[in-house]
Amino acid sequence: MIRLKRAYEPVARDDGQRFLVDRIWPRGVTKDELDVDGWPKDVAPSTELRKWFGHDPNRWDEFQRRYRQELAAHQDDLAPLLDAARRGDVTLVYGARDTLHNEAVVLKQVLDEQLASGPRGKE
Repeated sequence: MIRLKRAYEPVARDDGQRFLVDRIWPRGVTKDELDVDGWPKDVAPSTELRKWFGHDPNRWDEFQRRYRQELAAHQDDLAPLLDAARRGDVTLVYGARDTLHNEAVVLKQVLDEQLASGPRGKE
């Protein structure tokens, strides 16, 4: 199961493996407080896309489209997250205040879709 959690929420035993999915470290949170197993920066939206979006809900639909394009170009970077999710619980940690309009929401959808489609064999 893949969960989402703000970086400012406490770590829980049922979080499983925790991955920070922001390109920048959340303000005011120490490494010990965040307690993540990985920080795959390349799955985060590009700096240009992040700045363009600016967490503006009016840009949400277009942000999702553009971010999905970026993720499609970085399939190899998704592999560790998919592998972890196949083995057990995973929590995607993010810093945004808006819990409905942020990159972790889109990333979770993409990962869930890929997990549902089954393992991909190499041709």
